[in-house]
Amino acid sequence: QGQLVESGGGLVQPGGSLRLSCTASINNFANYAMGWFRQAPGKRRELVARVNNLGYQYYPDPELGGRFAISRDTTTKTLYLQMNNLKPEDTAVYYCHVIETSYWGRGTQVTVSS
Repeated sequence: QGQLVESGGGLVQPGGSLRLSCTASINNFANYAMGWFRQAPGKRRELVARVNNLGYQYYPDPELGGRFAISRDTTTKTLYLQMNNLKPEDTAVYYCHVIETSYWGRGTQVTVSS
């Protein structure tokens, strides 16, 4: 209970795409806001995108919002992050989080390099 498992990371060339998934083992998944965060080496963990229980999406950085898309499937309790036109500066460990709880995944590495 309370487990989040990310998958879908990997090595991709600049301009490529990846789709991250986060499978949640929590009760009342549909009631929670969920978010994707990332942390690059030597930098603070930052919010990439979040989606509330009504499906409303928020991207703190509009530039990321133009390339990334967060979504959720309440039936399978899965959170997604579609990442397009990836850039080297997107390289980081990406984490899934249940907003306003202590639930975090262990992260999945995304590396954008030629």
